[in-house]
Amino acid sequence: MQPKEILFKVLRHEKTDIVPWVPFAGVHAGKLKGYNAIEVLNDEDKLVASLLEVNRLYKPHGQPVLFDLQVEAECLGCELVWAENAPPSVKTHPLAESMEIPCDCTIPTPESGRFPMILNAMRRMKKEVGDTTALYGLICGPFTLASHLRGNDIFMDMYDDEDYVKGLLNYCTKVGKKVAEYYIDAGMDVIAIVDPLISQISSDHFTQFMSEPYTELFDFFRSKNVFSSFFVCGDATRNIEVMCKTKPDSISIDENVDLITAKAITDKYNIAIGGNIPLTTVMLHGTQQDNMKYVVDLLDSIENKQNLIIAPGCDMPYDVPVENSVGVAQAVLYTDDVREMLKNYKAVEEDIEVELPDYNALKKPLIEVFTLDSATCAACTYMMNVANIAKKKYGDAIDVVEYKFTTKENIARCKKMGVPNLPSMYINGELKFRSIIPSKEELEAAIEVAQREVSA
Repeated sequence: MQPKEILFKVLRHEKTDIVPWVPFAGVHAGKLKGYNAIEVLNDEDKLVASLLEVNRLYKPHGQPVLFDLQVEAECLGCELVWAENAPPSVKTHPLAESMEIPCDCTIPTPESGRFPMILNAMRRMKKEVGDTTALYGLICGPFTLASHLRGNDIFMDMYDDEDYVKGLLNYCTKVGKKVAEYYIDAGMDVIAIVDPLISQISSDHFTQFMSEPYTELFDFFRSKNVFSSFFVCGDATRNIEVMCKTKPDSISIDENVDLITAKAITDKYNIAIGGNIPLTTVMLHGTQQDNMKYVVDLLDSIENKQNLIIAPGCDMPYDVPVENSVGVAQAVLYTDDVREMLKNYKAVEEDIEVELPDYNALKKPLIEVFTLDSATCAACTYMMNVANIAKKKYGDAIDVVEYKFTTKENIARCKKMGVPNLPSMYINGELKFRSIIPSKEELEAAIEVAQREVSA
């Protein structure tokens, strides 16, 4: 049986003797061939060469062709900020100053933006590895796309103008269906809707605003005879059940969600679940043995391995050591052998000293935003944006700092602070917003309380 058929069986909710593995190697694919993120996301030949190297080295059952949630936004007028070791981020929001809903004539065509390059790369990958490997086409989810267009105000709009939000989401759903259609025509086997900001809303808001668009999208994919995945980042625990009710074939989660707990819910709905190898503490900063052991321990902790896919928690960091991903593949494909090899292995924890601020001696409010990386994680981007907006208003009256979970020192800082999930925002050392992006008004109210406390 070809590797892709094993993954297909899982997505059809059939029993298999092997748990499939899907490395979400986005810009990391470029590192394997010496290309930076800008090159691999813009050059068809470099992208295909990098993807083929992922396929050769990591032996996947399935793999994405491109992991960039800004493709649609770029076509719709968002200005991007490019980086050499990460996907681009959205800099400007076309609807930030006007509550408009774009007309259908603005929906991207196969000739828009980078789509010609992407579609050609998909066709070439289908020809090269399509017989053995399931190929994923990733589209930007309607809520994240709406946020790219509208900016942080989308969160307040959900309270102030429900009809506008529903109208904008309806437009973004149309965009998603069209882009999915292009990807399906190019040979993609699985369409994954990646919507990081779903973790930043309540289950009530999901039911109110997201249930209908997502149900429509997954129904559409089924009508096209392709598999589907609902990819969410951050602590989406409260939303796993309502996500299941939109009937995707699979759900993908990151390290913020307990896989065993989430799987109990997805099993109830007979939906496959994928995840959730930690991106930084294990894949980026761990050893090859750490990566092997994490996967073996994860597999050993799950009694019912039906409807299970092993994957990174999200888009792999650019600098993940190649040997770490190879180790993951070995642990998935040869679990018994790797378990025996690691039976006496114990991970060595680095003792990194971190000095926390003296919160009782602060002269002005201190906002600390703990992120995976605001340059690469959409939810982190929007939480950091609202902090930066506050900084513009209050100026020197407050301090704002971001701690990215990409460095060992900041990982140690998160542990010492007891940060429960990413992104999270602390004010004067107290957790104020945990995996929920505050509105401008909510953050300002919290800052003013902190100002009174500092002055007391």
